[in-house]
Amino acid sequence: MNRYEGYEGEEGSERTFAALPPARGRGSAQTWWGQAWLKALEDTALDAAQLKAGRRLARAGGVGAVSVRPGRITAVVQGHDGTAHRADVLLAQLSDEQWERFAAMTVERAGHVAALLDREMPPHLVEDAATTGIELLPGLGDLEPACDCDAWDHCAHTAALCYQVARLLDQDPFVLLLMRGRGEQALLDDLQARSAAPAEVVEAPDGVDAAEAYAAGDILPSLPDLPELPGEPGVPPSLDTETPAPAGTDPAALEFLAARTAVEAHRLLADALLAGVEHRAPGAELTPAEDAVRLAAGGPVPTVAERLATGSGRTRERLTLAVRAWETGGAAALSVLEEEWAVAGEAAARARAALASAWDEDERPPLRAQGNRWTVVGAPSQVRLGRDGRWWPYRKERGRWVPAGGPAQDPATALASAEEPVPERESAQE
Repeated sequence: MNRYEGYEGEEGSERTFAALPPARGRGSAQTWWGQAWLKALEDTALDAAQLKAGRRLARAGGVGAVSVRPGRITAVVQGHDGTAHRADVLLAQLSDEQWERFAAMTVERAGHVAALLDREMPPHLVEDAATTGIELLPGLGDLEPACDCDAWDHCAHTAALCYQVARLLDQDPFVLLLMRGRGEQALLDDLQARSAAPAEVVEAPDGVDAAEAYAAGDILPSLPDLPELPGEPGVPPSLDTETPAPAGTDPAALEFLAARTAVEAHRLLADALLAGVEHRAPGAELTPAEDAVRLAAGGPVPTVAERLATGSGRTRERLTLAVRAWETGGAAALSVLEEEWAVAGEAAARARAALASAWDEDERPPLRAQGNRWTVVGAPSQVRLGRDGRWWPYRKERGRWVPAGGPAQDPATALASAEEPVPERESAQE
């Protein structure tokens, strides 16, 4: 069988995706694996003008429904002159022996299976596969074009198809695995069967009778049902008593802390009771300065807000701005607001690539860089790069830069948010 040809008999061996709407003013790929797919295209194609034309076609909605099957993707692409062409891009399938190694590696690490079920492709999954000799993502020369316009290299039609597939990969990495030769259900069934295989029998420690321990399991009471989630957080006890507060105690601050603790406990319980969710390990512990902002986001009375500002080393105005950032993305957004850092090394290379691919040359706004911040020349708009690789929109209001929304995977999307006016509102600290 030709390494690019599909195969018969497996359920889910072909999937068809409806045409996507136009996507002007944004990057073609948001995820790192989608960007890796485009890098394989852009490193291979010899004619940059054809790539640019293909990107324009994809963004303008010129790519029809996309058919994905092992070794091949296909779509009808309407050119700028209105002529429709069938475009195909071929990608080598993995062999049965390579799929065997991939499945064995994946089930050894529960996090890999969980990531795939969440429609994610973490770098360590790709790296672990590479150590076993399996390249999941395409590299230089792996994307082979075929178009009825008879171009010998990537033409605008096959390039447009690749840019469109990058958006599909953002939504579902199983699209790539299907191109490599395995449908989603077949792969998941294989992984499930391997996970359910009998475990190796381990001898019990001395002094424990296995039969007796097994028999005792029948008489143990069953676990109680999970509690129901209360409709709202509990109300802390009132401190309004006739007993005077001890010296140095602020009853208003204590009541506020108790109320915020009840809100946080309600949120944690809601997460724990949410069925079918893979719970993540808790993040890094907040610093006192970060926790002060988290508390201030709860709307304390002015005296407590003043204490939070002073205790965190901020002015009231800076605390108000910090709360605004916190509400767009927690500790990560707060770091982007208050920390300016030099983008160097691999982070600088990724940033340059993201900025270069986010706009066509004639659409790219003039940007002035300073540290991890890129400001539009002559406009009150700015994007900031977080240490996690996401881009955050900022807008200048009353002479200061303020957060303008949540993060985006590419600078064009973030900048579009920055260009939308941020509504004025009253802060709990004012």
